[in-house]
Amino acid sequence: MSREKPKRATLPPVQENIDKLDKAINAGNFYGAQQMYKSISARYVSAQRYSEALDLLHSGACLQLNHGQVTCGAELAVLFVETLVKGKIPFDEDILDRVRKIYKMFPQIPVPSNLGDDDDVQELAEALGAAKTRVEGCSSFLRAAIKWSAEFGAPRNGDPQLHVMLAEYIYSESPELDMARVSYHFVRGNNPKKFASTLVNFMGKCYPGEDDIVIARAVLMYLSMGNLRDANYLMDELKRQVTSQELDFPQSDLVQFITFLLQTLERDALPLFNMLRVNYKSSIDREPAFIELLDDIGEKFYGVRRRNPLQGMFGDLLKMM
Repeated sequence: MSREKPKRATLPPVQENIDKLDKAINAGNFYGAQQMYKSISARYVSAQRYSEALDLLHSGACLQLNHGQVTCGAELAVLFVETLVKGKIPFDEDILDRVRKIYKMFPQIPVPSNLGDDDDVQELAEALGAAKTRVEGCSSFLRAAIKWSAEFGAPRNGDPQLHVMLAEYIYSESPELDMARVSYHFVRGNNPKKFASTLVNFMGKCYPGEDDIVIARAVLMYLSMGNLRDANYLMDELKRQVTSQELDFPQSDLVQFITFLLQTLERDALPLFNMLRVNYKSSIDREPAFIELLDDIGEKFYGVRRRNPLQGMFGDLLKMM
């Protein structure tokens, strides 16, 4: 016990360390400063001086990212969230603003799309690698923040604004775009209008026949969470934006199925729900994930208990016997 007190006394006010490390960063000593940020913040955490540790890590993450040091900045950003957890810091708007500030420091750089000579190929490869690093770093930070928010006062799925941030960054920066992942976070967010804009943008550059699947997935994801309101809003907003941009809204059996499904879920109509699944089976089967989403929807809206695959297998064996 007597040895602990001198250690705590040797920790200066955090602003002294922030200023010192600021100078190191501006002098280009990124690696040395990174090690100091980690070691000094750990000492503040050990002394249970969480507020000062958070100030130091927040400053370091923003500075490193501002200087293009994405790997270092992302590491400090994750440590910032880990310190929130260690300090059991409750979710509130002030902390959310600090998380948002770090998020906005992550670079947003368009990936070049034109291929020419060998130099261009090399440049593209480097740009793709840098984009992947940015997405992985920002995703790790925001996923950790979402988890912290869910544990310390935000809604069960995590703060909706954090989900929107992550969806936007993945969409704008990913060299290999995964729209299922983008949609996963948008439907847990609070901005279906922005989600609609993102989908319309994607529809303008996706492969033929992919646009209706993207729309259906988005609507079904909302519905699988029991969110009929935003599912309807998304469809209406998509049609409005497509019309205003003089584009063609996809016309397919799958889109027709989604339209009928939204109408069916407005009332207690389990037989009609089941009939739609049978009649549009070929369209639904275009995307394997749709079957599980529809099972979730049946459970959410009509209380249909999902069939356990093992029970089904054993039931089939008993019938054979």
